[in-house]
Amino acid sequence: MHISEGFLSVPVLSAGWLLAAGEVAYGLKKTEPEGIVRVAMISSAFFLASLINIRVGPGATHLSLIAPMGLLLGWGAPPAVFAALFLQAVLFQFGGLAVLGANTVSMGGAALCVYILFGKIVRDNNRGIQTIAAFAAGAFGVMMGVGMTGLWLVLSDRSLFPAAWLLVASHLPLAVIEGIFTAFLVIFLKRTFPDVLEPVRLK
Repeated sequence: MHISEGFLSVPVLSAGWLLAAGEVAYGLKKTEPEGIVRVAMISSAFFLASLINIRVGPGATHLSLIAPMGLLLGWGAPPAVFAALFLQAVLFQFGGLAVLGANTVSMGGAALCVYILFGKIVRDNNRGIQTIAAFAAGAFGVMMGVGMTGLWLVLSDRSLFPAAWLLVASHLPLAVIEGIFTAFLVIFLKRTFPDVLEPVRLK
């Protein structure tokens, strides 16, 4: 889901950085100090999970944890994504610094949409509704994230449409896997640590 260096145009790179700066700044502003610890922990999990990359054209596929980040962090997701992607770019040259803004918007924005669309439903007391919503959140998070990644590519160069389509199609199996993973995670947390399903407190 990372976009590698050299594929995005300067205007698209600039737009990515502008949007990412807004998301991260607002996320930090809205997150209470006691929520920073949870943001750091989830960011670390995202960092480790996405270290295993499989190159697919101009991007890469990996376990994203977009839905869990959105459900557990809410507005804290963009800062968590930014911190993890920055460290990956600096330490392992995954993605890159120039495309850091666009990659942050792709995954952090998808996590926010998961939080907005599925957050309340996933916390429902009906186990069946909760499980279905968690699966849908996991699958949706992956497809929205990769869809935004593909959009960045097409906006930069329309000739990259086939590569963008390949990137989206290659993530369909991952969407199912992450849907199942998110459903099991939500069920486990609901039974053991129900308070964790409440998003990070906002100011």
